[in-house]
Amino acid sequence: MTDESAEVQTDTDFTLTEIVFPSLVNHYGTLHGGYALQWMDKAAWICATRYARKTIVTIASDRVEFTRPVPQGAIVMLKAHVARVGRTSLTVSVEMHAEEPLTGDRFLATRGQFVMVALDDNGRPTPAKR
Repeated sequence: MTDESAEVQTDTDFTLTEIVFPSLVNHYGTLHGGYALQWMDKAAWICATRYARKTIVTIASDRVEFTRPVPQGAIVMLKAHVARVGRTSLTVSVEMHAEEPLTGDRFLATRGQFVMVALDDNGRPTPAKR
């Protein structure tokens, strides 16, 4: 049995959904930037791991742009995509979109690049391509 509403994903794409609970907001009542970065890194890690099917670690985050604050109660969709594959590294682009659950209004809140490295069993960089 298949779920026809499930989003089709390839090994280069991954989507993660979260919700902004009260414990995740700052003093302005919007998503704390640290949680946004944590979710973005998680989406990048899952995307890179599914692509390489190897142990993956984050070595850098580049050009993270917070374009709009995300209010408490919003649904957050993180869309990760393998943008570049080097010998041992992968660059994963992540966009974080927010949705107001009662109206369905959506907007781009944050975007960034995450550089991931594939590791072998000894913790040394290994080719990222399968």
